[in-house]
Amino acid sequence: MRNLKAGITIKSTALLNGSFFEDTSILIVEHDEAGTTGFVTNKSFGKSLHELIEFNHSKPFPLMDGGPVDRLHLFVLHKRPDIIEGGKQLTNGLYLGGNMEQVIEAINNVSATQEDIQLFIGYCGWDVGELEAELEEGSWCIQ
Repeated sequence: MRNLKAGITIKSTALLNGSFFEDTSILIVEHDEAGTTGFVTNKSFGKSLHELIEFNHSKPFPLMDGGPVDRLHLFVLHKRPDIIEGGKQLTNGLYLGGNMEQVIEAINNVSATQEDIQLFIGYCGWDVGELEAELEEGSWCIQ
């Protein structure tokens, strides 16, 4: 699929009902020769940042359930390269990763909001060709 690239969103179809991916929208953040990575953008993790032991000093901030892979780490998408260094630009104005201390500081001093920062527990990952095959079979549609 030539139109599969970072910055697009895919939506699950009824073929994925009954699975983790039922009714999910996933923002693709990487698509290259190593495979595809994305984050579920429409499912809450059910906990706030300050409820995690290592961030119990933080203000309450929602956590998203980014996907079933690597659920031991936090991942960040943000729109604030002016206050968060080290992010990789995905699309015009959207960045993946960055200095997590600066992310937490921006949350705690309210210089960034939920419109600026999304925090994810876990991510979605596909091997090379795997997501293309799932799109071909109709499990996903490109938004």
